[in-house]
Amino acid sequence: MKTLTLLLVAAFSINNCICVDRNNFKTCDQSGFCKRLRPLKPEKSQYTLNVDSVFVHGNVLSAEVITVNYDGEKKNVEWHYALRLSALVDGTFRVEIDEAEPLYPRYRSMVALDGEPKGDTLKLISNENGKLTLKNSQGHKVIITAEPLKFEFLDKNGEPAVVLNDNAQLFVEPLKVRNGDGEDTDIEGSLAENFKSHHDSKPRGNEAVSIDVAFPDAEQAYGIPEHTDGFHLKTTTSGEPYRLYNLDVFEYELDSRMAIYGSIPVMYAHGPKRSVGVFWHNSAETWIDVVNYGEGNVVSSLVNLVTGGQKRRVDARFMSESGVVDIFVLMGDAPSDVYRQYSTLTGVTPLPPKFSLAYHQSRWNYVDEADVRSVDEGFDSHDIPLDVIWLDIEYTDNRKYFTWHPIKFAHPAEMVGNLTAKGRKMVVIIDPHIKREAGYFFHEDCTEQGLYIKNKDGNDYEGWCWPGSSSYPDFHNPAAFKYFAERYRFENFPGTNKDVHIWNDMNEPSVFNGPEITMPKDNRHYKPSQDGQDGLASFWEHRHIHNEYGVWHIMATHQGMLDRTNGKYRPFILSRAVYSGTQRYAAVWTGDNMAEWGFLLASISMCLSLASAGVSFCGSDVGGFFKYPEAELMTRWYQAAAFQPFMRAHSHIETKRREPWLYDATTTSRLRDAVRRRYALLDLWYTLFYEHTLDRVPVMRPLLTHYPKEEQTYTIDDTYLLGDKLLIRPVVEPGVSSVKVYLPGRDSHTVWYDVDSFQRHEANGYFTQEVTISKIPVYQRGGSIIPRKERVRRSSALMEDDPYTLVVTLDINNTATGTLYIDDGETYDFKSNKFIYAKITYEQTAMKYIITNSGNYPTRSWLERIVIAGIKSPPKSAKLIQDGKSTALQMTIHRGNDVLVVRKPAALMAKAWEIQFSY
Repeated sequence: MKTLTLLLVAAFSINNCICVDRNNFKTCDQSGFCKRLRPLKPEKSQYTLNVDSVFVHGNVLSAEVITVNYDGEKKNVEWHYALRLSALVDGTFRVEIDEAEPLYPRYRSMVALDGEPKGDTLKLISNENGKLTLKNSQGHKVIITAEPLKFEFLDKNGEPAVVLNDNAQLFVEPLKVRNGDGEDTDIEGSLAENFKSHHDSKPRGNEAVSIDVAFPDAEQAYGIPEHTDGFHLKTTTSGEPYRLYNLDVFEYELDSRMAIYGSIPVMYAHGPKRSVGVFWHNSAETWIDVVNYGEGNVVSSLVNLVTGGQKRRVDARFMSESGVVDIFVLMGDAPSDVYRQYSTLTGVTPLPPKFSLAYHQSRWNYVDEADVRSVDEGFDSHDIPLDVIWLDIEYTDNRKYFTWHPIKFAHPAEMVGNLTAKGRKMVVIIDPHIKREAGYFFHEDCTEQGLYIKNKDGNDYEGWCWPGSSSYPDFHNPAAFKYFAERYRFENFPGTNKDVHIWNDMNEPSVFNGPEITMPKDNRHYKPSQDGQDGLASFWEHRHIHNEYGVWHIMATHQGMLDRTNGKYRPFILSRAVYSGTQRYAAVWTGDNMAEWGFLLASISMCLSLASAGVSFCGSDVGGFFKYPEAELMTRWYQAAAFQPFMRAHSHIETKRREPWLYDATTTSRLRDAVRRRYALLDLWYTLFYEHTLDRVPVMRPLLTHYPKEEQTYTIDDTYLLGDKLLIRPVVEPGVSSVKVYLPGRDSHTVWYDVDSFQRHEANGYFTQEVTISKIPVYQRGGSIIPRKERVRRSSALMEDDPYTLVVTLDINNTATGTLYIDDGETYDFKSNKFIYAKITYEQTAMKYIITNSGNYPTRSWLERIVIAGIKSPPKSAKLIQDGKSTALQMTIHRGNDVLVVRKPAALMAKAWEIQFSY
């Protein structure tokens, strides 16, 4: 077995060519349903609404849809479908089309939605001349044309915002009985498909679905992560469509529409008029074509033909291998509206434990307990803060999860205790592949209890992954879900405690010897038994659920981590596989990147795409997983990562060690500075994540979120916002002494301040900013207040009671506002109102700290300093008022940059206070 493992590692060795082997992954022409559907572009849709069947009740329109063909003058009905159009709260609609009486139940994704969507009102306004007009409570209208079937969703101004089936590409392949040879001979590829040496038996035959979506007046489209070709989507007519199919793509490449680890089928379209979106609720393999008629490479005659002369329009087409047509239409109309509408459907990132927002140090692998201790002490001796040390697969007993290596990690409780004594945590990896070894309790239990995924013949599926021969728990089976979750109990996983958190990797799922390095599509998953359902109706195929498998994995982990502390402590989980709903349970990283400048740049656009698609807790392997980052690249990566939501350094087992102090002293100093900058802003990060649970807007945001009319922002993906307060422009090119920075907000007279010098910049689009190797351009918006903690210690837990500095940057009206969230950082006590959420305001005569919630939290932190930038006429005196007491304060004015510093107000942050200024 060890020999096999070494062979697997060798096969994946970084000493080989650093490039993806495209031969391992399908193109559209090699994916049967994509090859079948993509060329189909009928002049007229074959789908027709039976107007006489329309029934509206509550928030739902129900009707029959039929497919027809014509034999001369004779109209023949081919198939019957059931249509549901639902109006949902917050300007959202849902369109569902399923077979009226399917031969077998068609799969509907089970994990993407955060509960059943709430309904709005839906009124039928008119039904005449083959058109129905309906309206929701918010003033959006839907016009349904009966023949050919088309859905037009109108904004509040009565203009088309989203159109379904405008290009007649709605298809639902009906399930059909096979002939005596098991083949539906009238449909290409229904019997089986082959890819390389792999055979897909396709027991149900063809069952693909597709629909086209038009976005009138849209300038750009975004979303459908995870891909590497930038934040805004490109026209696909001259190449491959975007593919959504969770895959372990070894050495994935940049500027590609290939599928990689994640698949979130939500797309947004934006232009000066509005933002809108659609969510294609489907967990099967999906291909998506995009045509942006505003791009220069789209022929102008095609633009005029399709758009009727419109200069702005984006079209998309979703094609999935199975499932039903189930699409949500998000009516916007601002970017923050569509982000909120999508997150209302699929959930938000819950408030994470505070430590998880700090710095993480990882490697495949820290070799033993002494190595862990050495790394831990290295951060202390070099004065670099650290919150988490990670252990990859080698900590286990021969890659058997929920075990420890008996020699290298023989004293796990003591090892963890050494970390927690300093306020630090540990994260260990638990992958879904289970080693098939006699005597291994997990394998024995799963085999005996029937908890593994089955192959097409109904036997336990056996694939190959890091342990060698492996099987995979079937989380659709409630017994398997429960068994896996229970492994996290402290008594079942000795050596762990509440400060050991979990990394769920390889959960696409990755199968080294499987088709496309994943699981065969005709594998079988558990399905609850129902009367009269047997044979093909008695199980789900892996093709139906593939993209959501990783969510089931992290759901079981999440449940187990909750249960192990009786629901008291917040879990932290990291997942590589991503699908809609992942954000409710785990953070995400961009996978096995490389130590190259292009991957540093891609980390920004990839996390922007994921954040827009609901996954706010995103980061990349700092420094790159493969290869070795030289000093300049490593410095720039740390500086960038300090301002991304998840900050973890991680590297491949065969790369040179790269802990910060292993570089030269000057570089170590710069890396230290980047990490310390991160820690100084932890309370800003924590507040932003709390506010995300309220407003459902991403923490990391594209510029267009707050500046939707500025067309230059539509294609910027090297600059972004944290909340609406900080603008970050990482340096992603080597050897530069200046970079171009876009400062938005010209029409609103926005001003921006350099966070170090407080130099004031008026927003005016692009300008050239000089840079040194010591920092990257970061600006605070005028009119904002940001909390900082300047006393950076060796872990975030040790900073809990430390004092705050409030940085105030004034707008053109000499005002500013901000917020601060405080709780214990680790439990769910905040759900019992044990927290502080304060609003902070500044006007020329007073600065106020107002606690907005009715509860309380007994923080011992206090206010050490206030820095006010952009102050032209400083006050002569200031006094603090708290608990009815008045205290005179000291101030210092720095004329060179118009900064006023109020020193040691000593206000307690557990109570409201006010500082009054006199002139």
